[in-house]
Amino acid sequence: MFFRLLAVIGLLFSLTASAFAQQGDAKPFIDALGKADFKQAEVLIGQIAATGDARVVPALEALAAGELYVRKADSLVFLVKPAGDNLTLIDPVTGEAVGEAPKAAVTKIKVNNTLRRVTRAALGGLTLLSPDRGVRLAAADAVLKAPSAENLGLLEAALAKETDAQIRARMEEARAVSLLSSDRSVEDKRGAIDTIKTIGGRDAISILMAASSSVDASLKPDIDAAISHIQSSLALWDAAQNIWYGLSLGSVLLLAAIGLAITFGVMGIINMAHGEMVMIGAYSTFIVQDIIRSHFPGLFDWSLTIALPVAFIVTGFVGLVIERGVIRFLYGRPLETLLATWGISLILQQGVRSIFGPTNREVGSPSWMSGSFSVGYLNFTWNRVWIVCFSLSVFFALLLLLKRSSFGLQMRAVTQNRRMASSMGIRTPWVDAFTFALGSGVAGLAGVALSQIDNVSPNLGQSYIIDSFMVVVFGGVGNLWGTLVGALSLGVLNKFLEPTVGAVLGKILVLVLIILFIQKRPRGLFALKGRAIEA
Repeated sequence: MFFRLLAVIGLLFSLTASAFAQQGDAKPFIDALGKADFKQAEVLIGQIAATGDARVVPALEALAAGELYVRKADSLVFLVKPAGDNLTLIDPVTGEAVGEAPKAAVTKIKVNNTLRRVTRAALGGLTLLSPDRGVRLAAADAVLKAPSAENLGLLEAALAKETDAQIRARMEEARAVSLLSSDRSVEDKRGAIDTIKTIGGRDAISILMAASSSVDASLKPDIDAAISHIQSSLALWDAAQNIWYGLSLGSVLLLAAIGLAITFGVMGIINMAHGEMVMIGAYSTFIVQDIIRSHFPGLFDWSLTIALPVAFIVTGFVGLVIERGVIRFLYGRPLETLLATWGISLILQQGVRSIFGPTNREVGSPSWMSGSFSVGYLNFTWNRVWIVCFSLSVFFALLLLLKRSSFGLQMRAVTQNRRMASSMGIRTPWVDAFTFALGSGVAGLAGVALSQIDNVSPNLGQSYIIDSFMVVVFGGVGNLWGTLVGALSLGVLNKFLEPTVGAVLGKILVLVLIILFIQKRPRGLFALKGRAIEA
């Protein structure tokens, strides 16, 4: 008898709930939240959303934020506002004040992450019919990220009225995702699986794997095929992402190595202080930004543009001083130049450490270099995009200088046959001096760019000097095209090796491969030609 009575009470409750939902009265469901546990609250939120009453949006927003209150005396639920020592109680549906109560008379309704997700999905469903396009698109996104069978009716009603192609496509996707957790027919769910397969992405895999345990057995082959298709597509996108990362790394190596390619190729100098030129360029950027922050804050977005010529001039002058003061006495003695420039690099590092300290210095990013964007499943950060563009700009500017200017003609003449160039009246010592200054200035430009993606510290240049030599030797000493191809090739190769063997072992493998390559082609990919070189 007792169990029959319980069954009758349960039936009456369900009929009453159904009646309330059909009448669009959300108040009883909201009040029921005051005594419900988390599982019951999930069901109640679905029933609140099913009423289609947009007036409940503030109550659901307050619930998601943990700011919905229940009165202890009668378990009624309210929104509240401070009123001195008391709280003003507000009806959660009508929004009207219904009295005051002391703070001790009410308590917050507890929520967890699952409940917040369900609440956001319900809010999305309730705003699908908003006249504001942005609100409708955000609502469709919310339902797509937190699918629920309770939202199917609202989604289909919204789809029947939606005319915007983008929002309609997003609603179709949300409907397909919600269908899998509903009691619709197998054919409807099979169509939903095809739609989710078209959406693709890791979220789609998660949705399909979650649905796999609860759907009809006949649908499991379709789900497995859809997951396999999405994984194959993602593998291609991952490969493309690695190529972009590799090109991004290659552009950094190009910037660091291109100045070295000029000095090493024209002068035959093993310049171990080249990394310190990069470091000086980065510190020049820091000084420029520090002055702008202190005196001209409105020009901060132009700080890198101002830093470029400053870094070029400063590092070019330092390079000129080094060449005139030390290098010109050591031509033809590569071992001595290596030791001398290594000593210079230590002096420069210690000098910077004494002036600026050993800690990293902050170099900010202008607004136009901040943020990121996506194309399909490829992610791009603006600072990397601009560095790639800047690297290619520097490369083509140097190529133009070498091919179309009298100074470039003299550089190429000295590179190919120094004695003949001297006998033709070319002042080879000054060509050497200005070539070294040019290579150092380009290294300073590299420092400006690297300040946006690396720590500005006295050791900045040491991170790139070995890689720069590898790029120059692999591409062909003194050949700019070889430097470009070598830098980009090594960057991509590094990024494909890192996920499988790790960063350190990846670099070791790259070094081994370059050594094996040089055994077959000692002059690199693109060897310079000339009588002196051939001899």
